Amino acid sequence: MSIRIGILGYGNLGKGVELAVQKNDDMELVAVFTRRDPSSVTPVTEGLPVYSAQDLAQHTEDVDVLVLCGGSATDLPTQTPEAVKLFNVVDSFDTHANIPQHFAAVDTAAKESGKIGIISVGWDPGMFSVARLYSTCILPDGQDYTFWGRGVSQGHSDAIRRIEGVADARQYTVPVEAALNAVRAGENPALTTRQKHTRECYVVAQEGADLAAIEKQIVEMPNYFDEYDTTVTFISQEELDRDHKGIPHGGSVFRTGVTGDGTNKHVIEYSLKLDSNPEFTGSVLAACARAAYRMNQEGQSGCKTIFDIAPAYLSAQSGEELRAHML
Repeated sequence: MSIRIGILGYGNLGKGVELAVQKNDDMELVAVFTRRDPSSVTPVTEGLPVYSAQDLAQHTEDVDVLVLCGGSATDLPTQTPEAVKLFNVVDSFDTHANIPQHFAAVDTAAKESGKIGIISVGWDPGMFSVARLYSTCILPDGQDYTFWGRGVSQGHSDAIRRIEGVADARQYTVPVEAALNAVRAGENPALTTRQKHTRECYVVAQEGADLAAIEKQIVEMPNYFDEYDTTVTFISQEELDRDHKGIPHGGSVFRTGVTGDGTNKHVIEYSLKLDSNPEFTGSVLAACARAAYRMNQEGQSGCKTIFDIAPAYLSAQSGEELRAHML
Protein backbone atom coordinates (compact mmCIF):
# COMPACT_ATOMS: atom_id res chain seq x y z
CA MET A 1 0.00 0.00 0.00
CA SER A 2 1.34 3.43 -0.93
CA ILE A 3 1.70 6.17 1.65
CA ARG A 4 -0.79 8.85 0.62
CA ILE A 5 0.84 12.27 0.68
CA GLY A 6 -0.86 15.66 0.67
CA ILE A 7 0.88 19.00 0.21
CA LEU A 8 -0.23 22.25 1.86
CA GLY A 9 1.21 25.19 -0.06
CA TYR A 10 2.33 25.00 -3.67
CA GLY A 11 5.29 27.32 -3.99
CA ASN A 12 8.88 26.31 -4.69
CA LEU A 13 9.00 23.93 -1.74
CA GLY A 14 5.64 22.38 -2.52
CA LYS A 15 6.80 21.66 -6.06
CA GLY A 16 9.99 20.18 -4.62
CA VAL A 17 7.97 17.79 -2.46
CA GLU A 18 5.84 16.83 -5.46
CA LEU A 19 8.93 15.92 -7.48
CA ALA A 20 10.39 14.00 -4.51
CA VAL A 21 7.26 11.91 -4.05
CA GLN A 22 7.49 10.91 -7.72
CA LYS A 23 10.91 9.37 -6.96
CA ASN A 24 9.56 7.16 -4.16
CA ASP A 25 7.68 4.04 -5.26
CA ASP A 26 6.04 3.54 -1.86
CA MET A 27 4.37 6.97 -1.94
CA GLU A 28 1.48 8.50 -3.83
CA LEU A 29 0.67 12.19 -4.04
CA VAL A 30 -3.09 12.46 -3.65
CA ALA A 31 -3.81 16.18 -3.19
CA VAL A 32 -2.49 19.71 -3.10
CA PHE A 33 -4.10 22.25 -0.77
CA THR A 34 -3.67 25.95 -1.40
CA ARG A 35 -4.77 29.31 -0.02
CA ARG A 36 -4.98 30.56 -3.60
CA ASP A 37 -7.85 29.90 -5.96
CA PRO A 38 -7.43 26.15 -6.63
CA SER A 39 -8.25 26.68 -10.31
CA SER A 40 -5.15 28.88 -10.61
CA VAL A 41 -2.77 26.10 -9.49
CA THR A 42 -1.49 23.58 -12.05
CA PRO A 43 0.63 20.82 -10.49
CA VAL A 44 3.32 18.95 -12.41
CA THR A 45 1.46 15.69 -11.76
CA GLU A 46 -1.26 15.34 -14.37
CA GLY A 47 -4.73 14.99 -12.93
CA LEU A 48 -3.67 15.74 -9.34
CA PRO A 49 -6.60 17.35 -7.51
CA VAL A 50 -6.11 20.80 -5.99
CA TYR A 51 -8.31 21.87 -3.08
CA SER A 52 -8.75 24.97 -1.00
CA ALA A 53 -6.78 24.97 2.26
CA GLN A 54 -10.10 25.68 3.96
CA ASP A 55 -11.25 22.19 2.98
CA LEU A 56 -8.52 20.24 4.82
CA ALA A 57 -10.92 18.77 7.34
CA GLN A 58 -12.91 17.18 4.52
CA HIS A 59 -9.95 15.01 3.46
CA THR A 60 -8.73 13.40 6.67
CA GLU A 61 -9.56 9.93 5.32
CA ASP A 62 -7.71 10.52 2.06
CA VAL A 63 -4.27 11.64 3.30
CA ASP A 64 -1.83 9.67 5.46
CA VAL A 65 0.74 12.47 5.84
CA LEU A 66 0.33 16.17 5.08
CA VAL A 67 3.57 17.97 4.17
CA LEU A 68 3.42 21.65 5.10
CA CYS A 69 5.30 23.89 2.68
CA GLY A 70 4.62 27.36 4.08
CA GLY A 71 7.12 29.85 5.43
CA SER A 72 8.55 29.79 8.92
CA ALA A 73 7.99 33.49 9.58
CA THR A 74 4.20 33.54 9.70
CA ASP A 75 2.74 30.33 8.22
CA LEU A 76 4.09 27.30 10.07
CA PRO A 77 3.77 28.60 13.66
CA THR A 78 -0.02 28.47 13.23
CA GLN A 79 -0.46 25.95 10.39
CA THR A 80 1.44 23.03 11.91
CA PRO A 81 -0.34 22.93 15.31
CA GLU A 82 -3.70 23.22 13.52
CA ALA A 83 -2.97 20.65 10.80
CA VAL A 84 -1.67 18.02 13.22
CA LYS A 85 -5.12 17.95 14.78
CA LEU A 86 -6.27 16.33 11.53
CA PHE A 87 -3.24 14.59 9.95
CA ASN A 88 0.23 13.27 10.54
CA VAL A 89 2.33 16.22 9.40
CA VAL A 90 5.87 17.18 8.44
CA ASP A 91 7.23 20.72 8.25
CA SER A 92 10.54 22.50 7.61
CA PHE A 93 10.28 25.21 10.30
CA ASP A 94 13.74 26.77 10.27
CA THR A 95 13.74 29.65 12.75
CA HIS A 96 16.26 27.97 15.05
CA ALA A 97 15.67 30.25 18.03
CA ASN A 98 11.94 29.44 18.06
CA ILE A 99 12.10 25.67 17.58
CA PRO A 100 11.48 24.86 21.30
CA GLN A 101 8.34 27.01 21.29
CA HIS A 102 7.13 25.49 18.01
CA PHE A 103 7.83 21.99 19.30
CA ALA A 104 5.75 22.59 22.42
CA ALA A 105 2.76 23.88 20.45
CA VAL A 106 2.82 20.99 17.97
CA ASP A 107 3.46 18.38 20.68
CA THR A 108 0.38 19.42 22.67
CA ALA A 109 -1.88 19.29 19.61
CA ALA A 110 -0.41 16.03 18.27
CA LYS A 111 -0.79 14.18 21.55
CA GLU A 112 -4.41 15.25 21.77
CA SER A 113 -5.15 14.02 18.24
CA GLY A 114 -3.00 10.89 18.39
CA LYS A 115 -1.00 12.03 15.35
CA ILE A 116 2.71 12.47 14.62
CA GLY A 117 4.08 15.92 13.87
CA ILE A 118 7.66 15.97 12.59
CA ILE A 119 9.03 19.50 12.59
CA SER A 120 12.13 21.35 11.44
CA VAL A 121 13.41 18.88 8.86
CA GLY A 122 15.29 19.76 5.72
CA TRP A 123 19.03 20.22 5.54
CA ASP A 124 19.42 22.80 8.31
CA PRO A 125 17.68 22.20 10.57
CA GLY A 126 17.61 18.55 9.59
CA MET A 127 20.60 16.84 7.98
CA PHE A 128 23.06 19.31 9.47
CA SER A 129 21.46 18.80 12.88
CA VAL A 130 22.21 15.07 12.70
CA ALA A 131 25.79 15.78 11.62
CA ARG A 132 26.25 18.10 14.58
CA LEU A 133 24.80 15.58 17.02
CA TYR A 134 26.80 12.58 15.78
CA SER A 135 30.10 14.45 15.61
CA THR A 136 29.64 15.99 19.08
CA CYS A 137 29.02 12.53 20.53
CA ILE A 138 32.19 11.22 18.87
CA LEU A 139 34.40 14.19 19.77
CA PRO A 140 33.11 15.49 23.12
CA ASP A 141 36.29 17.53 23.60
CA GLY A 142 35.88 19.88 20.67
CA GLN A 143 34.16 22.75 18.93
CA ASP A 144 31.22 22.96 16.49
CA TYR A 145 31.10 25.20 13.41
CA THR A 146 28.36 25.58 10.81
CA PHE A 147 28.71 27.53 7.57
CA TRP A 148 25.86 28.09 5.09
CA GLY A 149 26.10 29.10 1.47
CA ARG A 150 26.83 30.71 -0.78
CA GLY A 151 23.19 30.22 -1.60
CA VAL A 152 19.62 31.42 -1.54
CA SER A 153 17.79 31.06 1.76
CA GLN A 154 14.10 30.44 1.07
CA GLY A 155 13.06 31.29 4.62
CA HIS A 156 14.98 34.56 4.70
CA SER A 157 13.79 35.51 1.22
CA ASP A 158 10.22 34.83 2.33
CA ALA A 159 10.69 36.97 5.43
CA ILE A 160 11.78 39.90 3.25
CA ARG A 161 8.81 39.44 0.94
CA ARG A 162 6.49 39.81 3.93
CA ILE A 163 7.69 43.38 4.49
CA GLU A 164 5.26 46.07 3.35
CA GLY A 165 6.36 47.57 0.04
CA VAL A 166 8.37 44.53 -1.12
CA ALA A 167 7.25 42.88 -4.38
CA ASP A 168 9.91 40.16 -4.56
CA ALA A 169 13.29 39.32 -3.04
CA ARG A 170 16.21 36.89 -2.93
CA GLN A 171 18.57 36.57 0.02
CA TYR A 172 22.02 34.99 -0.25
CA THR A 173 23.91 33.67 2.75
CA VAL A 174 27.67 33.94 2.16
CA PRO A 175 30.40 32.33 4.33
CA VAL A 176 33.37 34.49 5.26
CA GLU A 177 36.18 32.68 3.45
CA ALA A 178 38.88 33.45 6.01
CA ALA A 179 36.79 31.99 8.82
CA LEU A 180 35.95 28.88 6.78
CA ASN A 181 39.60 28.23 5.96
CA ALA A 182 40.68 28.67 9.57
CA VAL A 183 38.18 26.04 10.75
CA ARG A 184 39.10 23.61 7.98
CA ALA A 185 42.77 23.96 9.00
CA GLY A 186 41.93 22.97 12.57
CA GLU A 187 42.82 26.34 14.07
CA ASN A 188 39.67 26.36 16.29
CA PRO A 189 38.99 30.10 15.94
CA ALA A 190 36.50 31.81 18.27
CA LEU A 191 33.99 33.28 15.82
CA THR A 192 30.99 35.50 16.35
CA THR A 193 27.90 35.15 14.19
CA ARG A 194 28.95 38.26 12.29
CA GLN A 195 32.43 36.88 11.62
CA LYS A 196 31.14 33.68 10.00
CA HIS A 197 28.64 34.94 7.40
CA THR A 198 27.40 37.94 5.52
CA ARG A 199 23.95 38.34 3.98
CA GLU A 200 23.18 39.80 0.56
CA CYS A 201 19.60 40.88 -0.17
CA TYR A 202 18.30 41.69 -3.64
CA VAL A 203 14.93 43.39 -3.35
CA VAL A 204 12.26 44.45 -5.82
CA ALA A 205 10.26 47.27 -4.27
CA GLN A 206 6.70 48.15 -5.13
CA GLU A 207 6.22 51.43 -6.93
CA GLY A 208 6.32 54.33 -4.51
CA ALA A 209 7.59 52.22 -1.59
CA ASP A 210 9.84 53.76 1.06
CA LEU A 211 13.20 52.16 0.25
CA ALA A 212 14.93 53.43 3.38
CA ALA A 213 12.18 51.97 5.57
CA ILE A 214 12.38 48.62 3.81
CA GLU A 215 16.16 48.46 4.22
CA LYS A 216 15.89 49.36 7.90
CA GLN A 217 13.34 46.62 8.55
CA ILE A 218 15.56 44.08 6.80
CA VAL A 219 18.85 44.84 8.54
CA GLU A 220 17.17 45.08 11.97
CA MET A 221 14.97 41.95 11.64
CA PRO A 222 15.57 39.73 14.70
CA ASN A 223 16.56 36.08 14.15
CA TYR A 224 17.19 36.81 10.47
CA PHE A 225 19.51 39.77 9.80
CA ASP A 226 20.23 41.79 12.94
CA GLU A 227 23.36 39.81 13.87
CA TYR A 228 24.94 39.90 10.39
CA ASP A 229 26.63 42.39 8.10
CA THR A 230 23.78 42.73 5.61
CA THR A 231 23.71 44.53 2.29
CA VAL A 232 20.43 45.46 0.59
CA THR A 233 20.41 46.10 -3.16
CA PHE A 234 17.24 47.28 -4.87
CA ILE A 235 16.81 45.95 -8.40
CA SER A 236 14.04 45.58 -10.96
CA GLN A 237 11.85 42.51 -11.33
CA GLU A 238 13.48 41.89 -14.71
CA GLU A 239 16.95 41.87 -13.13
CA LEU A 240 15.80 39.52 -10.38
CA ASP A 241 14.22 37.11 -12.88
CA ARG A 242 17.29 37.21 -15.12
CA ASP A 243 20.12 37.07 -12.60
CA HIS A 244 18.62 35.32 -9.57
CA LYS A 245 16.16 32.75 -10.91
CA GLY A 246 17.98 29.72 -9.50
CA ILE A 247 17.75 28.56 -5.89
CA PRO A 248 21.14 26.99 -5.13
CA HIS A 249 22.44 26.49 -1.61
CA GLY A 250 24.69 24.33 0.54
CA GLY A 251 27.16 24.54 3.35
CA SER A 252 29.32 22.63 5.78
CA VAL A 253 29.17 21.40 9.36
CA PHE A 254 32.48 20.94 11.19
CA ARG A 255 33.45 19.39 14.48
CA THR A 256 37.07 19.91 15.46
CA GLY A 257 38.36 18.12 18.53
CA VAL A 258 41.05 16.12 20.24
CA THR A 259 41.28 12.60 21.64
CA GLY A 260 43.52 11.03 24.25
CA ASP A 261 45.92 13.49 25.86
CA GLY A 262 45.14 16.13 23.26
CA THR A 263 48.06 15.35 20.96
CA ASN A 264 45.89 13.92 18.20
CA LYS A 265 43.54 16.39 16.53
CA HIS A 266 40.58 15.58 14.30
CA VAL A 267 38.30 17.45 11.91
CA ILE A 268 34.89 16.07 10.92
CA GLU A 269 33.31 17.82 7.93
CA TYR A 270 29.88 17.18 6.42
CA SER A 271 29.03 19.29 3.39
CA LEU A 272 26.27 19.76 0.85
CA LYS A 273 26.32 21.42 -2.56
CA LEU A 274 22.78 21.86 -3.83
CA ASP A 275 21.65 23.02 -7.26
CA SER A 276 18.09 23.35 -5.95
CA ASN A 277 17.41 24.14 -2.32
CA PRO A 278 13.64 23.45 -2.54
CA GLU A 279 14.02 20.18 -4.45
CA PHE A 280 16.57 18.87 -1.95
CA THR A 281 14.55 20.08 1.04
CA GLY A 282 11.45 18.50 -0.51
CA SER A 283 13.34 15.21 -0.74
CA VAL A 284 14.15 15.33 2.98
CA LEU A 285 10.51 16.13 3.78
CA ALA A 286 9.35 13.15 1.72
CA ALA A 287 11.67 10.77 3.57
CA CYS A 288 10.43 12.15 6.88
CA ALA A 289 6.83 11.71 5.73
CA ARG A 290 7.59 8.00 5.44
CA ALA A 291 8.92 8.04 8.99
CA ALA A 292 5.86 9.91 10.28
CA TYR A 293 3.55 7.32 8.73
CA ARG A 294 5.49 4.36 10.11
CA MET A 295 5.80 5.81 13.60
CA ASN A 296 2.09 6.58 13.76
CA GLN A 297 1.24 3.10 12.48
CA GLU A 298 3.16 1.77 15.48
CA GLY A 299 0.97 3.83 17.80
CA GLN A 300 3.33 6.74 18.43
CA SER A 301 2.05 10.30 18.70
CA GLY A 302 3.32 13.76 19.56
CA CYS A 303 5.91 16.07 18.07
CA LYS A 304 9.19 14.64 16.81
CA THR A 305 12.39 16.08 15.38
CA ILE A 306 15.08 14.48 13.25
CA PHE A 307 16.78 13.43 16.50
CA ASP A 308 13.83 11.19 17.38
CA ILE A 309 13.72 9.31 14.07
CA ALA A 310 15.71 6.09 13.75
CA PRO A 311 17.47 6.14 10.35
CA ALA A 312 15.70 2.98 9.22
CA TYR A 313 12.32 4.75 9.42
CA LEU A 314 13.45 7.11 6.65
CA SER A 315 14.31 4.37 4.17
CA ALA A 316 12.02 2.51 1.80
CA GLN A 317 14.30 -0.51 2.17
CA SER A 318 13.64 -3.26 4.72
CA GLY A 319 15.86 -3.90 7.68
CA GLU A 320 17.29 -6.93 5.93
CA GLU A 321 18.14 -4.89 2.84
CA LEU A 322 19.73 -2.12 4.88
CA ARG A 323 21.90 -4.55 6.83
CA ALA A 324 22.98 -6.31 3.64
CA HIS A 325 23.78 -3.24 1.53
CA MET A 326 24.14 -0.13 3.70
CA LEU A 327 25.76 -1.32 6.91
